[in-house]
Amino acid sequence: MDMHGHLGHDRRRFLALAAAASSVPLLSACGAGFGGGDSKSDGSAADDVTGSFDWRRHKGTTVKALLNKHPYTDALIADLKAFTAKTGIKVEYDVFPEDNYFDKLTVDLSSGRASYDIFMLGAYMVWQYGPPGWLEDLGPWMRNESATGAEWDQDDFLPSLLEGTQWSLKAGTPLGQGGQYALPWGWEANVVAYNTEVFDKLGLRPAESFDELRELAGTIKRKAPGAGFDGMYGVAVRGSRSWATIHPGFMTMFSRYKLKDFTVDGESLKPAMNSPEAITFTRDWADMVKKGGPPSWTSYTWYQCSSDLGAKKAGMLFDADTAAYFQAVKGASPAAGKIAFHPGPKGPDGSLATNMWIWSLGMNAKSKKKSAAWLFLQWATGKEHLRKGAIEYNHIDPVRKSVSDDPAYRDKMSELPGFIETFEAVQDQTRIQFTPQEQFFDATTSWASALQEIYGGKSAGPVLNGLADDLASKVG
Repeated sequence: MDMHGHLGHDRRRFLALAAAASSVPLLSACGAGFGGGDSKSDGSAADDVTGSFDWRRHKGTTVKALLNKHPYTDALIADLKAFTAKTGIKVEYDVFPEDNYFDKLTVDLSSGRASYDIFMLGAYMVWQYGPPGWLEDLGPWMRNESATGAEWDQDDFLPSLLEGTQWSLKAGTPLGQGGQYALPWGWEANVVAYNTEVFDKLGLRPAESFDELRELAGTIKRKAPGAGFDGMYGVAVRGSRSWATIHPGFMTMFSRYKLKDFTVDGESLKPAMNSPEAITFTRDWADMVKKGGPPSWTSYTWYQCSSDLGAKKAGMLFDADTAAYFQAVKGASPAAGKIAFHPGPKGPDGSLATNMWIWSLGMNAKSKKKSAAWLFLQWATGKEHLRKGAIEYNHIDPVRKSVSDDPAYRDKMSELPGFIETFEAVQDQTRIQFTPQEQFFDATTSWASALQEIYGGKSAGPVLNGLADDLASKVG
């Protein structure tokens, strides 16, 4: 993702290297409690930190970070002098574009070299990197008052975000149990953004149901060109053969229908994306894209979706709120100033269940400088830095309640119609909607391939039944 705010979701080359990780023997399920719990750590380096908390405990030390090119990274780098002044710790860093960032991270972690002490990762990557033992369990550090200052204030984090990077390392078990394998740093809720200009011209209003969204997408594609919006289609959603196609708008609407990717049957995972209700939903989603989506949908990533909204090619975008944010801010695109936000269609029972992506920060389990690295993680996820990033830079959405409630932040975001209202409407129902398991990337990429087949004209039932049969043999 580039520095102007394109989203970090299309992990195009992650799968090949991540497959190697799956061959590493699993660790036994971790029994550590939540970060604020009372359970004891078992041999954690955090136990070596004693005495009163001291930000300058490791002055003169250098830690190294691996970072993805992203606006959150820009905000971090711009503020690093404040960290060094506070702690006496120097931070060296390498920044890679996302096309090869996860390649670099996966190779480094799997090698055991510990070239980097700290790194960015997505919450889903915990399911790949956690079982082989590559990630430090941060729970013992969080519980140790000698290692963690009271000002860090764990209770200030939105609970669903901390839970999103806490896992037992056992496939199918819910998040929010076991070790804390990363800290939330920034997150994205998947909602609808729309072009107010075309909506006003055609007398339209945002869809409150999936049926309305499907109809609305087709209406815009048919009528917008005649109203002066040449080449505009209805709704931008991802469509490339990638796991990233499934997790934003598709999984959000899927979850609002109370549908599941997998169910847990004893000790086994059972694919559920071929239930009768899921087959109907998937058929209708593909039909919506065919009648109201972009002509070259099967190649669409977050980048094309976001860019089309900004270029006035798409009347709506159903994707991460940040995908629209970076097109909506003043001067960012031809559509800037004409983009509003909406929670998106509710489920049949009124559900606003929303899938999220969490940019997180983790620590290398092989690091030789864990105590210094933990000071960095505390600072980078602390109130002071995150407030500055949100107000002075483009570090949104806030992972901390104190930042999202800050008047300066709210003033900044109130310039975007509906953003704060949408954020607040979906916040309590936004969480990772997938079932945690190591085969996540392969499974969702196969799911995206099946969606393309249905879009291409194949019957949804046989395609999804075939997908479920194939996945049952891999994840069961």
